[in-house]
Amino acid sequence: MLEAIRRLALKDTELANAYVGTIRLKLLKIGAVITRNTRRIRFLLSSAYPYQALFAHATAKLHPT
Repeated sequence: MLEAIRRLALKDTELANAYVGTIRLKLLKIGAVITRNTRRIRFLLSSAYPYQALFAHATAKLHPT
């Protein structure tokens, strides 16, 4: 799964050639509040999270709306 994330979502970013552990540490092991209602799931990230723009870019590439 992380190989697909690297190939599809992180192409042309600073984590394009990163190790799986680095991707896991910087993008997946983050503190967030997750709220869910009938129509959508929202991730509320801290404003101090340094990779917030990269996270948003990767999620947009994985699920374009």
